[in-house]
Amino acid sequence: MKKIVRISFILMTATFCVFTVKAEIKLPAVFSDNMVLQQQSQVAVWGKAKANSSVTVTCSWNRKSYSAKSDDNGSWKLKVQTPEASYTPYTLTISDGKPVTLKNVLIGEVWICSGQSNMEMPMKGFFNQPIEGGPEAIARSYNPAIRCFTVHKASKATPQDDCVGTWETANAQTVPDFTATGYFFGRLLNQALDVPVGLIHTSWGGSRIEAWMTPESLKDIPEKPIPATDADIKIQNGSPAVLYNGMLKPLVTYGIRGAIWYQGESNKDEPELYVKMFDKMVRGWRDIWGVGEFPFYYCQIAPYHYGGGRHSGYIREAQAKGMQTPNTGMAVLMDAESPYCIHPPKKKDAGERMALWALAETYGMKKIHHRSPEVQSVDFEGRVAIISFNLFGSSSGLTTNGKELRGFQVAGSDKRFHSAKAELQGNKVFVFSASVAQPVAVRYCFDDTSATELYTVEGNLPVSSFRTDEW
Repeated sequence: MKKIVRISFILMTATFCVFTVKAEIKLPAVFSDNMVLQQQSQVAVWGKAKANSSVTVTCSWNRKSYSAKSDDNGSWKLKVQTPEASYTPYTLTISDGKPVTLKNVLIGEVWICSGQSNMEMPMKGFFNQPIEGGPEAIARSYNPAIRCFTVHKASKATPQDDCVGTWETANAQTVPDFTATGYFFGRLLNQALDVPVGLIHTSWGGSRIEAWMTPESLKDIPEKPIPATDADIKIQNGSPAVLYNGMLKPLVTYGIRGAIWYQGESNKDEPELYVKMFDKMVRGWRDIWGVGEFPFYYCQIAPYHYGGGRHSGYIREAQAKGMQTPNTGMAVLMDAESPYCIHPPKKKDAGERMALWALAETYGMKKIHHRSPEVQSVDFEGRVAIISFNLFGSSSGLTTNGKELRGFQVAGSDKRFHSAKAELQGNKVFVFSASVAQPVAVRYCFDDTSATELYTVEGNLPVSSFRTDEW
């Protein structure tokens, strides 16, 4: 009997020892081998340790140690200074008496990649839905300086401290599962800046914008009540704040340069509210990160035959208004050529057009043409409507690449729109319809599926769908 008691005591002691070792230093999943830290910043590092203990973080790049004290629950947080970006792999050692060392850490540029299925769509494609140029890009993808952390899906009614995910370096074995839009964005940044790039991918197909908003930013939007418990979540990827709680909150304050976003299809039928929610979401993310108005670039959704509800010209218009929020930029995808597949295969265009925004506006390469033309003014002279476009510094004008301009409509005071002929001259388009004696409004590709045929010569960027009326 004494022998049994002694064995039980030994087993209990061993179990307790194992538990205490495991409990000493615990880091969120985003802090792991192969991670990328934002260059030239005071980046936050945090985790769990023994309660009321001293925690030190030692960086191999400067051989400095930074200290903090854990609270009664063992939580601690501190900031470390990072150097200029380089391809040198570093280590980060965290200790409260028993050290944990993170290896192969790079210093570079870090971006959040979020949204719904067009951001989630991997380089290998979805079933029966390929990525244009995907196989070739995957075969040539070996690059230890491009890394992606993919957050596993989690819908929660309360903010979470951690998520599930791992950092992967780019190669033909890992890139098939990378976000395609994010990968093409990061690849161009890596090539243009010659620095490591870290992509933190957190998206969920079919998700609604309100699911990614902070509870604080939803307070004055009564149309979007926040579920009180997990049992109250009616739509796992759509209920207000649930994806922020489960898939973004665990990343908050991790050092980043900015964010890219590809979402909008699921909010197609509420364009007016989308304008408000987009602004509040962006401001809410910036508030919780606490590093100022970091850049936020996003894709306008592409033409697609939805077959019901309000047509998508309205939500694309709402997305264009998103650029009223400071330090944002929109990539236009009116040439996606995918009217019957909601997941356009041209993810290279999506990612690289957002990268052009980043290179020009965030990284100071001002001569890169990155912004699609926008309507500057409309004048009416008799039966002709004259649309003037702002080309944002480009002196090379517009082009149709030899195609006939279609997709224009004009209306008179009766508000009835008729198809119109259009002619391009410089940065102006002259629009005419024999059915409208005195036009007062013009629309272009303002429906679900019409695709643009109007581009800038410099940058080859398409014009968005638009309307000059507010009917």
